This record gives sequence, C-alpha cells and structure tokens, in this order.
Amino acid sequence: HEPMYFLLAMLALTDLCMGLSTVHTVLGILWGLSQEVSLDACIAQSYFIHGLSFMESSVLLAMAFDRYIAICHPLHYSSILTNNKIMKIGVAILCRSTLLIPPVIIRLKFLNYCHPHILSHSFCLHQDLLRLACSDIRFNSYYALMLVICTLLLDAILILFSYVLILKSVLAIASQEERHKSFQTCISHICAVLVFYIPIISLTMVHRFGKHLSPIVHVLMGNIYILFPPLMNPIIYSMKT
Repeated sequence: HEPMYFLLAMLALTDLCMGLSTVHTVLGILWGLSQEVSLDACIAQSYFIHGLSFMESSVLLAMAFDRYIAICHPLHYSSILTNNKIMKIGVAILCRSTLLIPPVIIRLKFLNYCHPHILSHSFCLHQDLLRLACSDIRFNSYYALMLVICTLLLDAILILFSYVLILKSVLAIASQEERHKSFQTCISHICAVLVFYIPIISLTMVHRFGKHLSPIVHVLMGNIYILFPPLMNPIIYSMKT
C-alpha cells in the first residue's frame, strides 16, 4: 500500500533527524570530548528533541489510521488515503510539531539560571532547563503540560481507540486464517508504538519518582529515550518487510 510507504518514509526521516540533533552531544559527553554546551545550543537542541518527539507520535497516529482503514474499510482504502490526503496529513504533522513549541522554547532564553548548571542527561530537555532556572516558570510548566496532553497523550488514546476498532473488526471475520493475516499487518506498527512510548513513560516515571536513584540511571534512561526508537524502527520494519 503506497500510503504506508510514505508514512514509513516520514518515520525514517524523523528518526534520522532525532539522531542528527542529539548524537554529537551524546557521543561528545560519553567519550569525554565535551563537557559543556552553550545556552543557545541547549535551547535549540531541546526544540528539536521535543518537536521531533511530537512528530514521531503524530506519524504513529497517522499509521494507526492507515491500519484502521486497511483492515476495517479495505474496499475504500485507495479512495480514502489518496496521495493528496497523505500530503495534507504530512503538512499537518509538520505544522503541529513545529508551530506549537516555540512559545515555551523562546521563553527559556529569557529565564534567569542561578542553580548549578548540571544537566541530568547528555542532551538538553525543556524540563531539565526549567530545573536550573530561578525565574517564574509557571507559564513554561503549564504550557508544556498542555502540549503533552494535546499531543503525546491524545495520540496514545487515539491509537489505542483505533486498535479497539481494529480488534472488533478482526474478531468478526469468520476465517481464522484471515484473522491471523489481519493481525500480522499490525505487528510492526504495534512494536513501533511500544518502542516509542515505553521509553517516554519510563523516563517520565524516573523524573517523577526516581529522585533518589543514581544519576547514572537518569542518564541511561535518557539515552534509551533518544536512541532506542531510531535504532529499533528500521529493524522492526526490515524484519517484517
């Protein structure tokens, strides 16, 4: 199905950009070549990391919609997911991922940073920079929470809902072979969703409840969050292809 290959290309491009925006600082710190990063570079990196995370979540949601149409409405697949609609979906994903973040990122530039300038990870995150600030951060905190709810959480709920509908449709198929074939078409996407969301949830839990844990745990979970999806997605889809 041609639309799925467009979406896979978008997923691959997102993973590539995530690697390019983080690998130089991660390797520099792990190899001991660099121990410092400027504030401007840190803010720019946080913009790309969060924007690309929102983009990957949006692409996974679009792929879930593709699976739903392919399984629940196969006869209308080519008429619903036309190249024109896929292009519109791509533009919507790009706008959603790039235009919602600047207000909270730009404000980071105008905060005062008076706490010890030590990051929790080998790359820059918005919440890490807020932890170093001694200015009023309520706008950043509330806006960031709203963004997470309106993007990552909403996408996860919609993906789950799409698979509930897919499961309902598949279980209505009389042939066991056809049911198995339908489930097989979803395995790669389900794995990609788990590979993306499990590290995010784990990192959030470590930030929220792991203050007593060793800094090494925070660094390890952060690196898994950044590096694991770009590493695993090509393997997942290559094996299934």
